[in-house]
Amino acid sequence: MTTRPILFLVDDDAVVRTQMKWALASDYQVLEASDRADAMSKIRQVMPPLLLLDLGLPSDVDGASQGLAILRETLQLNPVAKVIAMTGDSDRARAVAAFEIGAYDIIEKPVQLEVLKVVLQRATYRSSLERESRAIQEQYDSTEFEDFVGNSKPMQNIFGLIRRVGPSDVPVLITGESGTGKELVARAIHRLSKRKEAPFVAINCGAIPETLLESELFGYEKGAFTGAAQQRKGRIESAQGGTLFLDEIGDIPLSLQVKLLRFLQDHDIYRLGGKDKVSVDVRVLAATNIDLQEAINSGRFREDLFYRLCVVAIPIPSLKARGSDITLLARAFLMKFAEAQKRVLKGFTPQAIEALLAHNWPGNVRELENRVKRAVVMAEGKYITPSNLELKDLSFVDQDSTTLRVARDLREKELVQLVLEKAGGNLSKTALELGISRPTLYQLLSRYGLRLPKLTNKLERGV
Repeated sequence: MTTRPILFLVDDDAVVRTQMKWALASDYQVLEASDRADAMSKIRQVMPPLLLLDLGLPSDVDGASQGLAILRETLQLNPVAKVIAMTGDSDRARAVAAFEIGAYDIIEKPVQLEVLKVVLQRATYRSSLERESRAIQEQYDSTEFEDFVGNSKPMQNIFGLIRRVGPSDVPVLITGESGTGKELVARAIHRLSKRKEAPFVAINCGAIPETLLESELFGYEKGAFTGAAQQRKGRIESAQGGTLFLDEIGDIPLSLQVKLLRFLQDHDIYRLGGKDKVSVDVRVLAATNIDLQEAINSGRFREDLFYRLCVVAIPIPSLKARGSDITLLARAFLMKFAEAQKRVLKGFTPQAIEALLAHNWPGNVRELENRVKRAVVMAEGKYITPSNLELKDLSFVDQDSTTLRVARDLREKELVQLVLEKAGGNLSKTALELGISRPTLYQLLSRYGLRLPKLTNKLERGV
């Protein structure tokens, strides 16, 4: 069961508080206060993420506005709190001051309940995004799993396995589809091992031609073949004292499997063209995206080598199986690439989130990373849309499968576009006609990918 978010209501009118509480209780845990002293005492204890504040509270004895004082003190205590201020038509100066202090949005009184619910929903959504962003940053700051983002149960199980096998010295076989992050797992195991100060050497066995793979793994002596002008260490020897990661081990030819097995048994190698054995102390981690048991049955992989490599197996889940990690990863990539491109992007539209969760992700995390990287470059507004990600916008589906929410979103987009055109691109007139604030209008324009009109006069720029 999902916990309802806390909404703190501050209004000196007891009747208004009762009505609001009754109307919002099904979606929020509504707490209330009638004045500044009571409000700040409770806010310090609860630190609510959402605050619905009447700017028209009676002034303090010194004539200062109680509403603005509560807003200022709340944001000093909790800068990420979302404060929605309620104000009357005659309180324009207070509304402007509230925005300058940091109010999330302004709603005119008398409050229209449906408008308030939409604003609260968006404030709640933004608050959850910021919480997830902080969780992402905390994961980035962790040295243990610095390359990972993920809170799903499958990934928590993987983290547990990594913690258990990391300090040991046993070989580990990491399995999973392409793009799931098998090398990241190998590097995390290395960081947790007693060999963490020594080299981590990776080689993709499937990316190197069979004729070159042996010399890459085992090295060669001077004159071993045409062009071998001097002795060269192979990847195995280069990992001395550390960890050797054999990626795509299932692609290694049978002729080399015998030599690799001998190395795993004796911890000795012979360079190509050499007669002297070289003792090597390394931990071996391997990875594959194929079914090695099937490869064994078909004679393409040695069973004895499999058991040498697979003392412990770690199966990496596909991205689709990781559920909520999809949006966590998408936001992590957005933060990373927006910073690199010096773009100011606030997040993903609800339609983009829906498209991310509906996609099958055959390329897994690698595909997601590439799509978000492209979206950061292509985005025109402040939010990433399905088209930026080159994913299907699920808002545009057959009528038979259209949900009530999607239909409502479509009507909302059409209404905003129509009123904006009628107002000649004047944002203040558009917001007034729609009965919403300017910040809310900006959010709608970004959410639906509508172009912001070019402002042509000083009044419009300054409002």
